[in-house]
Amino acid sequence: MYDFTEEEIRRYSRNMLLAGFGTKEQDKLRSARVLIVGAGGLGSPVALYLVAAGVGTIGLVDYDTVDVSNLQRQILHTTRDIDRPKVASAEEKLRAINPHVSVEVWATALDQNNAENIVGRYDFVVEATDNLEAKFLVNDVCVRMGKAYSHGGIADYGGEAMTHVAGTACLRCVYGAPPPDDTKKKIGVLGSVAGLIGSVQATETIKYFTGIGQLLTDKLLVVDAADMTFAKMNVGRNPQCPVCKQ
Repeated sequence: MYDFTEEEIRRYSRNMLLAGFGTKEQDKLRSARVLIVGAGGLGSPVALYLVAAGVGTIGLVDYDTVDVSNLQRQILHTTRDIDRPKVASAEEKLRAINPHVSVEVWATALDQNNAENIVGRYDFVVEATDNLEAKFLVNDVCVRMGKAYSHGGIADYGGEAMTHVAGTACLRCVYGAPPPDDTKKKIGVLGSVAGLIGSVQATETIKYFTGIGQLLTDKLLVVDAADMTFAKMNVGRNPQCPVCKQ
């Protein structure tokens, strides 16, 4: 019924040994189109795991080039990639991991002028930026267009993640608006925390397409790696939310 090659069956065999995860679910991943906004600390583990899992089409949006300071956490990139566009560096690694996956790159910043055109081409969006304005832009565009998406954020020793689908709480329900400009200063981040939160986002993406388990909708997962605590907080839709209120 599903035309997987012998090589693909071997490649994805550990997926298909999972309870409730068979060729039907693997085919859903193969047909999926996922946009990752940001090819940095969060986007790196997200992209690596989704490509390895067999998501059929990955779109990457990032306007930046690789800097030596990125290498502490942005594991898609290596020392030889310094000064290369991040999307070019990422595309090379992802194609090497899985030639069955299509990688589409957008070497641009996501903004009000192009967001709907780019987001509209995909089934699910992973917001993996470190830019607060971009985070809220992704939220607003996805809510308006009825697109499901995963939010992730990291700072210091901690991070958070949540998933939005139509009818559930969005980022503005939780936070309202980005903080003032004077809060946009560089902060430290433990590189491995990006791996923790990025892995959560990749898992949420896989769950969305396969229907396995429960998504982090109306929930905010908060991680403190210093104490290694994980808290799942209930969040609800804000009836006064300027974006998703009915």
